[in-house]
Amino acid sequence: MIWPQPLDPLHSLLLSALVAAIPLIVVLILMGGLRKSSLLASACGLAGTIVLALGVWRMPVSLLSWSILFGLAYAVLPILWMVFGGLYLYNLAVATGSFDLLRQWMENHASGDPCIQAMLVAFCFGALLEGTTGFGAPVAVTAFLLVRFGFEPRKAVMLSLLANTAPVAFGGIGVPIIALSGATGLDINKLSAMIGRQLPFLSFILPAYLAWMVAGRKGLRRCWPEALIAGGSFAIVQCLVANLWGPYAADLLSSLVSIVAVVGYRRIVAGSQKSRDTGENKLSAKSVVLAWLPWALLSVVMVFWSYFKLFQTGQILIPIPKLHNGALITLYQKSYAAVYALQPLAAGTGILVSTVLTAACLRAKPKVVLESGARTLQQLKVPGLTVLFIVGLTYLYNYSGMAFTLGAALARAGSIFPLVSSYLGWVACFLSGSDTAANLLFGNLQVAAAHQLHLSPILLAATNSSGAVAGKMISPQNIAVGVTTVGLIGQEGKVLYSTFWHSVLMAVVIGLIACVQAYLFPGLLP
Repeated sequence: MIWPQPLDPLHSLLLSALVAAIPLIVVLILMGGLRKSSLLASACGLAGTIVLALGVWRMPVSLLSWSILFGLAYAVLPILWMVFGGLYLYNLAVATGSFDLLRQWMENHASGDPCIQAMLVAFCFGALLEGTTGFGAPVAVTAFLLVRFGFEPRKAVMLSLLANTAPVAFGGIGVPIIALSGATGLDINKLSAMIGRQLPFLSFILPAYLAWMVAGRKGLRRCWPEALIAGGSFAIVQCLVANLWGPYAADLLSSLVSIVAVVGYRRIVAGSQKSRDTGENKLSAKSVVLAWLPWALLSVVMVFWSYFKLFQTGQILIPIPKLHNGALITLYQKSYAAVYALQPLAAGTGILVSTVLTAACLRAKPKVVLESGARTLQQLKVPGLTVLFIVGLTYLYNYSGMAFTLGAALARAGSIFPLVSSYLGWVACFLSGSDTAANLLFGNLQVAAAHQLHLSPILLAATNSSGAVAGKMISPQNIAVGVTTVGLIGQEGKVLYSTFWHSVLMAVVIGLIACVQAYLFPGLLP
């Protein structure tokens, strides 16, 4: 027997939506207000969701149990599997000395300026990692690199989280947009083009924003040419690739062009300022190759993985017992599918392949390879539990109908809905830590609202993904993984506190861009 999700269980949509928001508020207050650990916050959020799903939304216990188990399965594979692969590669690079060579290369080309270090490491290199891995690993790697440059750990994580926004929608070789297209039935190239007409505005200002966060006005005045070059080159390539090719390589090409542009400027245009890449600090050509080898292999393998669609090879679709088509989404009047895609060759497997290739190319001893893997498992013990709790919360929030109650209430915003649309993505990514999950969570809701408001479904679906990038920096899952390499496990709440208002501001920027596109330039939509 199918169970209909109650859209308005308290007979007042506003009141029902406020109650549905309680788990989100609990997580935000515990982490951002009381600065508690993400593990405690996510556990309390999940407990609150269970109580509300049973007591207010009257969800059958069997469906509740299976929805949480479905979320836990998704948390393990693909999320934690991908995070494990990314951190494993990083730990191997550290153990073999490759990462230290990369640090020297970055330091030489940044000329010791912390603003440029933040641009090159957190923004450019972080985008390269986001384009191939994602799920928090780029934050963990870039934060550690910044700490090695002398940044205070919390500041390093904050800068890495801020930078880990603009590339997120195209992360993991375009997986979030592929998921959005699958969930909504909208054309993938049109979605890519629309997002490629929103996020480049954010990409353009991010390097300057980072410089200002590092050293205030003085830093921005000192490094505005590098900020302009980094942001401008990244934004242009991101826009062109997203519109002309699609979502798959937008991050990879944008980040590589941005790195080359900034380094080229430092070498040629600013040649009068002596580079630190001289004397004993100068790296040989072999050292430069060793420095970039792990990340070059990672990029090549992931492009290969995407081009040949290896993710789906050997895929096994497993309908979740009782949950699959066991709930009716009353907002759409259709049954809710629940099929787990078991992918032996998921993105995490591709990353693991690049790790094995790296170990072979660097001639790492078996002991070093095993110790790096053991260190990775140790680092992920607490963050892994956080990811399990928060993704379990997300799936229960979705299958109980609470997500649709909140979304339906927000859809009543009318003409300002494009602004609200950004915050729907923001909320979903905060919950799940994933732009992909955010698109699966609210993608269809955005399309339904677009039809009700006579707006472009492509625009609102894309805005969901673009708005989600701002929620990434305050996601408990993302922060939990990000602090693993800098000794801040247990202090995730303090990190969230330092990034919260930046996140709110960026979501406003995305929402205002969507409003302008919806009402002033509708003819420019794909």
